[in-house]
Amino acid sequence: MSDLKLKDLYDGFRDADAIKSFAKLIKEEAAKVDRDIHIMEVCGGHTHTIMKYGLNQLLPENIKFIHGPGCPVCVMPKERIDHAYVLSQQENVILVTLGDMIKVPGSKGSLQDARAEGADVRFVYSPLDTIKIALDNLDKKVIFFAIGFETTTPMTAALLNQVVTKKIENIFFHINHITVPEPMQVLLANDDCKIDAFIGPAHVSVISGSKIYEEFPQDYKKPVVVSGFEPVDVIQSVFMIVKQFVEDRADLEIQYTRSVNYDGNLVAQKRNAQFFEVRSTFRWRGLGDIPNSALQLKEEYAYLDAEKIYKDILPTDEIDDHKLCICGDILRGVANPPECKVFGTACKPSSPLGSCMVSSEGACAAYYKYGNLL
Repeated sequence: MSDLKLKDLYDGFRDADAIKSFAKLIKEEAAKVDRDIHIMEVCGGHTHTIMKYGLNQLLPENIKFIHGPGCPVCVMPKERIDHAYVLSQQENVILVTLGDMIKVPGSKGSLQDARAEGADVRFVYSPLDTIKIALDNLDKKVIFFAIGFETTTPMTAALLNQVVTKKIENIFFHINHITVPEPMQVLLANDDCKIDAFIGPAHVSVISGSKIYEEFPQDYKKPVVVSGFEPVDVIQSVFMIVKQFVEDRADLEIQYTRSVNYDGNLVAQKRNAQFFEVRSTFRWRGLGDIPNSALQLKEEYAYLDAEKIYKDILPTDEIDDHKLCICGDILRGVANPPECKVFGTACKPSSPLGSCMVSSEGACAAYYKYGNLL
């Protein structure tokens, strides 16, 4: 596709007239519903789209957004950040991770702080970039600190495959991959839950397929619409959800049909299954321990597992967030960033107290960047 045609395509997904037309349709349909409809956009990418394009301002008062925990950096607890920090401090170790991790504060500091203190911390766009780092530094142990939902797990699996098949002996892994459906279950089980429907993550669903959300319409009677990230995608998804309420139904639907299907990427799923198994429990920032919500390396690859190799030096105690930070409440969908007493003052992107202000997908970062307060 030519650059011009590609630009036209993206302009279409951001077309102001299309957005306003959907907003008008939503207003007409929402008037038929005699209650508020609370819609959680699980993914932080959707939160940023909503705030950047002011979609919330176009919708009727009975349509309300709830921001979800779909930001992998945001939900990483401090003790896991401390793992990265401690590993980076080891002699002859190069710690490699994705860029969003740089400023996330743990109890000992951030990886940016570790690098300022002399640690060799490197940030990559693709996990496969770790191979060149390792081959250029054969006298060092290179630890890839893997993070992300189902979206990034196949990239880590691809790196693992290269390490195993090429017998690269100086790359190791600290696995922090997490999965989407389990925290959604936890949120719905909370007594303070107001969620009526979900906008399902886009990129996660490309890998996993929409099938992972089937239980929510079937068992919880909560509509799920898997949405793309562009503003027309999101507002169309809201329209699809409102239509379900008008028609008194709860279904799983895909708005993002250009990239998502029911089964997902079977090749990627098979590669994941080759290297990973479900972890019995994983602690999420703000949500606590969630069973079966994360992955770990299979036992046959324990020789690559930095979490086991360095077990004796890694912190094990749970660490609470800063007492003034309400990131946990925001991730549970029971608070919005402006409700935080230090939002935009003591806590801002240049000096974050919590992870929601750090990540490019964080809700606090979206509110701060776009100044578009609900």
